[in-house]
Amino acid sequence: MSALQIALVGNPNSGKTALFNRLTGARQKVANYAGVTIERKEGHYTAPSGRRVRVLDLPGTYSLDAASPDEAITRDVCLGRHPGEPVPDLIVCVVDATNLRLHLRFVLELKALGRPLILALNMIDAAERRGIAIDVEALSRELGIAVVPTVAVHRHGAQALIDRLDAQALPAPQPHPVADLHAEVRRILAVAVSSARDSAATDQAIDRIVLHPVIGLVILAVLMFVIFQAVFAWATPLMDGIEAGFGALGEALGALLPDGVLRSLLVDGIVAGVGGVLVFLPQILILFVFILVLEESGYLPRAAFLLDQLMLRVGLTGRSFIPLLSSFACAIPGIMATRSIADPRDRLTTILIAPLMTCSARLPVYTLLIAAFIPQRTVAGVFNLQGIVLFTLYVAGIVSAMAVAWVIKRLRRDRSEHALMMELPSYRWPHARDIAIGLWERAMIFLKRVGGIILALTVLLWFLSSFPAPPDGATEPAIQYSLAGRIGRLLEVVFAPLGFNWQICIALVPGLAAREVAVASLATVYALSGNEDGLSAIVATQWSLATALSLLAWYVFAPMCLSTLATVRRETNSWRQVWIMAGYLFALAYLASLLTYQIARWLT
Repeated sequence: MSALQIALVGNPNSGKTALFNRLTGARQKVANYAGVTIERKEGHYTAPSGRRVRVLDLPGTYSLDAASPDEAITRDVCLGRHPGEPVPDLIVCVVDATNLRLHLRFVLELKALGRPLILALNMIDAAERRGIAIDVEALSRELGIAVVPTVAVHRHGAQALIDRLDAQALPAPQPHPVADLHAEVRRILAVAVSSARDSAATDQAIDRIVLHPVIGLVILAVLMFVIFQAVFAWATPLMDGIEAGFGALGEALGALLPDGVLRSLLVDGIVAGVGGVLVFLPQILILFVFILVLEESGYLPRAAFLLDQLMLRVGLTGRSFIPLLSSFACAIPGIMATRSIADPRDRLTTILIAPLMTCSARLPVYTLLIAAFIPQRTVAGVFNLQGIVLFTLYVAGIVSAMAVAWVIKRLRRDRSEHALMMELPSYRWPHARDIAIGLWERAMIFLKRVGGIILALTVLLWFLSSFPAPPDGATEPAIQYSLAGRIGRLLEVVFAPLGFNWQICIALVPGLAAREVAVASLATVYALSGNEDGLSAIVATQWSLATALSLLAWYVFAPMCLSTLATVRRETNSWRQVWIMAGYLFALAYLASLLTYQIARWLT
């Protein structure tokens, strides 16, 4: 029996991904479509009959009339003309039962394709709680397709859909032209849907507060502040445990192995380097938890709407907010998320400023320096001082991004503004299972990065820091005679005005491949320099406050990792934009660090 090929489609915020997770669970793989950086999610499950079902989760779209690369992928797969992608045997369109007025228009577009189609009427429980009565049989009759109620966040909420997919083959609907899709949607709603009360009353009541031009901005600012407080306050016990574990592992290996190359590689290279990065995993996961919760709850589109007028002043729209927020986790998915921005000028500007958002890869550097130089005490008896400093660094990145966007707007000829049109989905409680799956995916991405590029760079740095061996009669640590030591001394000439010593200069180089490696590199370099204290203690005792502040300023603007540059090249199809981005970020980083170091040294 051949596998059934299913394509899941739907508007954004319809619960499509939650249904995908419910159907496939952990049996998923994520890749990119050939030739583009658009994410491709595929999973599978085995039906009660024993038939294998392959499920493709397509990017969310409002229409087959594609206005972005994401929507073009969905359109081409549905039409069966995407190269390398099999024609789906069945299209499952997922709609939000609480917002059929918006979603049914897309259903009618899909029906016109004449391909086998099922409507998954998702969030049917939420519709019932809101007093929305949907006659499923009438809806199925008027649309001319099968309609199956689902509740993707419940354990057995997709069983009816699984059973229907396992039944006999579905006939393709008979397409017929509809001159006015909006009129047809109104007709179908009048026949199949009734509401005992205003179904949007709850959303409207919340929106009167959340979208208030003053109160809403205060709520957003407080929310962001709480997030960065939590990143420090909640993660500390977990980080201490991981650090103690790697410290004990290093001591055990050091006691077990004799002095030599292998002991140095394992203790000073791999354990010190990789452990120096893994210790920050709790902070990164806490940040992702908040982002996923905000996304699942329906708050993010409202934040975008709330910030639209503010962003218009710098030449963007609120639609840039979600890609920029995604860049707090990593600039790469943030840049990829700009595909939802239809205007090419706004999209390019958003791409160019996305690396200024403080990505999670900067957290290790920020945490190291803040913990070393900022005392851990509370302000006003409530707020964590270290969290306040971290929040300030994030704000510095945001303000810088808006300033650069404003400059770009001044430089370009067309300064016209574009109104923001986007759906405000219904509020809903985030489901723990979907949050857990999203968190697991991001944790695995980080761990694979640690086990791949970070481990490789750590070993390479250890080699460069250990060879060639010091000459006979040498009195300095071996690293000073190595290739890395020589490179660091050369770079120190360029970066000395910023207060960077040769050890920092060495760490900056592998940090171009992945920012997290900067901390691992510092740990390796200092370990090979004969320092037996932990990295935090070394930084606190051997660096000046001016140097620490200068390095913080550097990483607010630091040129992004090579993976980000490669993503910019693919997304813009232009080396010119890559060089512009790298050039202006390096110039800003150098200038900011120079001013910070010189002013801090003068004041202290």
